[in-house]
Amino acid sequence: MSTVLVAGAGVVGLTSAIRLLEAGHDVRVVARDIPGLTSRAAGASWGPYLVGPWAAVRRWSAVSLEVLHSLAGDPATGVAVTSGVELTEHPGELPPWADLVPNVREARPDELPPGAPAGLRYTVPIVDMAVHLEWLLSRVRELGGTVEHGELTALAEAGADVVVNCTGTGSAALAADPAVVPVRGQVVVAQNPGITEFFIGGKHSGSDLTYWFPHGDRVLLGGTSQAGAASWDPDPATAEAILARVASVEPRLAGVRVLEHRVGLRPSRPDVRLELERRPGATPVVHSYGHGGGGVTLSWGCAADVVTLVGSLA
Repeated sequence: MSTVLVAGAGVVGLTSAIRLLEAGHDVRVVARDIPGLTSRAAGASWGPYLVGPWAAVRRWSAVSLEVLHSLAGDPATGVAVTSGVELTEHPGELPPWADLVPNVREARPDELPPGAPAGLRYTVPIVDMAVHLEWLLSRVRELGGTVEHGELTALAEAGADVVVNCTGTGSAALAADPAVVPVRGQVVVAQNPGITEFFIGGKHSGSDLTYWFPHGDRVLLGGTSQAGAASWDPDPATAEAILARVASVEPRLAGVRVLEHRVGLRPSRPDVRLELERRPGATPVVHSYGHGGGGVTLSWGCAADVVTLVGSLA
């Protein structure tokens, strides 16, 4: 078995580390932020977003859906199977993943906000990322892996047989990949006034999104999708706009008590890069980045492929 250095402690890096440990490899996770800030800012629900190519995304998403359903039985994982509504532009419009979720149906008019043209109603796993990431970290350590603060300046890391690059937007520099573009997301965490179902709206204008995901006594409110923006600082005006948008759809969210502001930089790329890179005289690198807004949705499926690629080096 190999000694593996996993670069990055977001959901993609930590699930990869878990699957590698379960396969018998010696794994060390190194990251600047533990856990990853972008993953912590995610909603998050199962559902591909800002990610391709579809054939691979479908396969990875199906694997992750099965795993997330299995984790939902344990509250410590932060995963809960939840129903909700997603708005669409046209009646009868189904997403390409609809056949993976048996209970997708067209929403009735009484299930939609006033003025909404159409929508879907379905049930999928949603994830409280603050809880889930801590569970993933504990699982890595339970399996004998180590997690440490650090920041790689090059992927040729001495002391490891292979490096697994899960650095998200950091791969623009670390992997010299100009195709990686940050898509900034800002969310508000608030006290939950009794919301039990998720809601995903469409774009209002430019980068504005409207959604919420209930997580027990808290509810995560969003959001933004700002391509090319790279600031980690929460913007007060953006937060106020998010609060106004969600309250316009759900009156119970008006005047909610704000608990926290979070910002993440989705690692957008035309296609996910999941491949083995070998250069003469250099440490082999398995790249797994460019998951856009689909990190949770693709994580366990991509982790399985990472294990296969690492295993091919033996």
